[in-house]
Amino acid sequence: MAITDAVRKHGLGDSDILHAIRNPFRYIEQEYDGELRILVLGADCTGRLLEIVVVPAHDPQRVIHADRMRPRFYDYLSKG
Repeated sequence: MAITDAVRKHGLGDSDILHAIRNPFRYIEQEYDGELRILVLGADCTGRLLEIVVVPAHDPQRVIHADRMRPRFYDYLSKG
């Protein structure tokens, strides 16, 4: 999975991003401008909560956003 250079602007390392993707708490499919994206909510190697956006939903995938999880996404964690 490719990680675009712009993703690194928030200071997260590739290993933390990939850890969250491989060990997600939740996957949320979203459509944005006709493109299917996956919002991944998971933790990095130290347990810090991350939000990650992966496109396209099918191979080849690339990470276009990764940051510390914002409160607006907390509700997704409680949904079963």
